[in-house]
Amino acid sequence: MNQTVTAVNGVSIPLLGFGIYKIKAGEAFEKTVLEAIRVGYRHFDTAKIYGNEAALGKSCKDTRE
Repeated sequence: MNQTVTAVNGVSIPLLGFGIYKIKAGEAFEKTVLEAIRVGYRHFDTAKIYGNEAALGKSCKDTRE
């Protein structure tokens, strides 16, 4: 079930997202994000107030290298 919604800018976004609100940056964060990507998550719910956006970006980038 890979349902998506189309954002106003035309980008298709998976309806099911992985929330990272209370996960602190560090080794456990990276392992968690990498496992989420491995099992198929492509939508991460984040916000500046969470304070872990940079760690999410780094983890995602690491999967592409």
